[in-house]
Amino acid sequence: MADFELPGPILFGPDEITFREEMFPSHDGVRLRTLFVFPNTPGPVPVIVQRSCYPGQEEGIRKAAMAYAERGFGYVLQMCRGTGGSEGVWEPNVNDRADGLHLMNYLNAQPYVRVMGYHGASYLSFTGWIMADAMPEKVKALYLTVYGTDRHTSAYKDGLFRQDILTAWAMDNAGHPVTADYLESAAFRPQIEVDTALWGGELSWYRDWISHTSRTDPYWSQGLWKQLREIPEKVKIPVFLVEGWYDHHLGSALNGYCALNEETKGHSVLKIGPWNHGFQPAISGHPAQQNGFSTGEADMFRWFYDILVKGEIPEKKIDWYVIGEDKWLSLPEYPVQAEKTAAFYLGEGGTLNGPAEAATALSTAEGTRSYIYDPANPVPSHGAESLFKSWSEIGSLLQPAMNSRPDIVSFISEPLPQDLTILGRPAAELYVSSSAEDSCFTFKLMEVFENGEAYNIRNGITTLAYRNGAPDRLTYTPGTVEKIRIEAWDVAWQLKKGSRLRIDISSSDFPEYAVHPNKAGVWSMIRETETARQTICYGGDCPSRIILPLA
Repeated sequence: MADFELPGPILFGPDEITFREEMFPSHDGVRLRTLFVFPNTPGPVPVIVQRSCYPGQEEGIRKAAMAYAERGFGYVLQMCRGTGGSEGVWEPNVNDRADGLHLMNYLNAQPYVRVMGYHGASYLSFTGWIMADAMPEKVKALYLTVYGTDRHTSAYKDGLFRQDILTAWAMDNAGHPVTADYLESAAFRPQIEVDTALWGGELSWYRDWISHTSRTDPYWSQGLWKQLREIPEKVKIPVFLVEGWYDHHLGSALNGYCALNEETKGHSVLKIGPWNHGFQPAISGHPAQQNGFSTGEADMFRWFYDILVKGEIPEKKIDWYVIGEDKWLSLPEYPVQAEKTAAFYLGEGGTLNGPAEAATALSTAEGTRSYIYDPANPVPSHGAESLFKSWSEIGSLLQPAMNSRPDIVSFISEPLPQDLTILGRPAAELYVSSSAEDSCFTFKLMEVFENGEAYNIRNGITTLAYRNGAPDRLTYTPGTVEKIRIEAWDVAWQLKKGSRLRIDISSSDFPEYAVHPNKAGVWSMIRETETARQTICYGGDCPSRIILPLA
């Protein structure tokens, strides 16, 4: 048996399975290296298809192919053009729709193929999504994980670029070796020149990513990215979507799920566990929990077996893992409609006043907390959900003490009188001002256990230029107090009775996000930076607060 665990009976031994490689000509004659793994049987079989740009994953995919073939499936792996022995030039994203559909239509016409399913994770999921609306009739199901179809959300949060995934990915997938230091590259200014200055050649596609900050920019609303964003509503077959609470594609993936048409959504699955991008538990403050381990390989096999072999039509399902409670919760709909909310207000002396103290907090005279933000000395990312290159910093991690740096201000609540389950998107509503013409603010929400240890739940960031979800850049007058809302990604997290809530507010989170230069304009074009005095207002007419959606 292959070294790959799957449920289901083994029907074929190793000597009854054929491996065959072929340089398969694509639609324009470019030959793509394609692996066919099939059991030796005369009848047509269900077939699993995958397209990859990562040669380093081939050994694992071969093991998966063998395990599926032992159970009566055919398996086809094709390497994207310019990668893994395929001919052509590697251009990320550009050729995958045409190349993929050419392969799928070819397989659809073969008599040895009865039905098909397509699967992939991360970029391999993109190769499925980008053609999901045009699959031939033998394709009956998709299993697409840790990837989203809203590219702007994958790239930006309120004007700040997600560097730890996309700058790092560009360096690793430049089409030529890049030996430059990653953190030096991420901090380079102006970023628009980093490719020629440090990476050995211009990457036009990376320059496109980092120079189009506004959601309404035509770059995101035409061509490939427009097509990808609009595909979910056109998909007509069931989709199993898997995400992690600490995967950098979570926000984009949830947007993709929402975009599915209602008929398809009625037969699709959305599953979110306490995982990072590699499906590993990322909740170090809850190490003894037992139900948060990924069962993805078994889930995928059962999904394809039930649909492709048994001919079943799946039912709609939304399963979320609740961190802290160690259980799975089935939801009727997404987005979640919170049963109630709880607000915790910033107060004097670094207090965070919960519902019972809210009236007192709001009646107090307005106060302020200020700090100096220097872009040359950003707060390092530690415990976050939009990281990839900085692997050791992903997830819910033990946090430093309150006010651990001069440019971090902390607020903490009294012990909670009862358990509270956060279900949905936590948000910070802050009244702020800056001495700069543009700047940014961050918040990090934490649970402080009774032993004093604090672990991050969610974080968020925004800029004054893109405050309150503005799709285009706004102006800001230095020194003016503005109300800003920073919305974090969804989470399911049970706060324990006796724990405290803590938030840290700052103005940088590097390299999760690009360092804001405290100047107006396109971040990647700015060469110089300046320091800024940042002020958080609270109490009185400035009711700065944290809002928690509760189950």
